[in-house]
Amino acid sequence: MNKGRMEAFSDGVLAIIITIMVLEIKVPHGNDFENLTPLIPVFLSYILSYIYLGIYWNNHHHMMHTVKKVSGGVLWANLHLLFWLSLIPFVTGWMGENNFAQRPMALYGFILLMSAVAYYILQLQIIKTNGEDTILSEAVGKDIKGKISPILYIIGIAFTWINTWVSGILFTLVAFMWLIPDKRIEKYTKE
Repeated sequence: MNKGRMEAFSDGVLAIIITIMVLEIKVPHGNDFENLTPLIPVFLSYILSYIYLGIYWNNHHHMMHTVKKVSGGVLWANLHLLFWLSLIPFVTGWMGENNFAQRPMALYGFILLMSAVAYYILQLQIIKTNGEDTILSEAVGKDIKGKISPILYIIGIAFTWINTWVSGILFTLVAFMWLIPDKRIEKYTKE
């Protein structure tokens, strides 16, 4: 299969995920700004999830620039990633509608953790298919952010039973950690 077809499919799925997420924000009855107040948690959870989906789309895009061959393993690993990402609208809505309660926060963290694991599996499949001496393998290197993120997700999930604000801060911290431009792949693909 052509990598372009996989990229187009992934882009389409991510676009649908974002669309579903925004459609979950219900328009309030009334025309006063006070009517928007109950939507603040919903909107905050939407912003965080939108940032996460943007990070995954951006990183997926850059990673695909390093791909020469796509195997069945890469296709299944990509579908595995899209599966976990497709659950983000559900957990985002549940978390926002319930004011960041323990169980919705824990499930949100679990979905973030599984998305990170799925991305890592996709990365490994691409390296396996394209060779250890590829741009992606060299660019990923020690992958400090990739190793710290799951640890922070697990700590965040554990903290949902103690203090959901700490969990929210940890989940937001991981997002901001990935928002800092990561030039590893760009550096290698410009050469």
